[in-house]
Amino acid sequence: MPKVSDDHLAARRREILDGARRCFAEFGYDGATVKRLEEATGLSRGAIFHHFRDKEALFLALAREDAERMADVAAEEGLVAVMRDMLERPKDFDWLGTRLEIVRKIRSDPAFAQAWTSHSDDLEAVTLARLKRKREDGTLRKDVPTEVLVTYLDVVLDGLITRLATGQSTDDLHAVLDLVEASVRAGSTV
Repeated sequence: MPKVSDDHLAARRREILDGARRCFAEFGYDGATVKRLEEATGLSRGAIFHHFRDKEALFLALAREDAERMADVAAEEGLVAVMRDMLERPKDFDWLGTRLEIVRKIRSDPAFAQAWTSHSDDLEAVTLARLKRKREDGTLRKDVPTEVLVTYLDVVLDGLITRLATGQSTDDLHAVLDLVEASVRAGSTV
């Protein structure tokens, strides 16, 4: 039996992730059945689950990818830049609408909650570190604990995701993000 190259395996994994992302975006976590995942990827369940233990592992791989991408942007430009990125390219983030369903799964499945939390902790840690640097260089307000600012930005992020996922108007959200950004700056009284 010929050995499959690492490049081929990586390409197949990418193909599965891309198809699964579309499937989760369209049908949500629970609606992304194995049959639908097969249709979205064009691959058999054997091929899909050769690379991922199960649907949860596949979903968490997508979550890790997005958390890493968001953490990279947050580290360089801040969490508000992540939110602006979501507004500018909502199709790249549309699967995050399933995050609404994930809240239910987090509450009812402790193992899933633990795995999900470990992924979101990465983004929170990067955001906290960036805000601490901003506080030290004098651009971040000092009258509110940094951890409270991280929670505040997380709540805004959750609201943005909800708004995008439910198809509500995003016309005024750039101005809202301007307000959020101004509210965390030094000298803000908002």
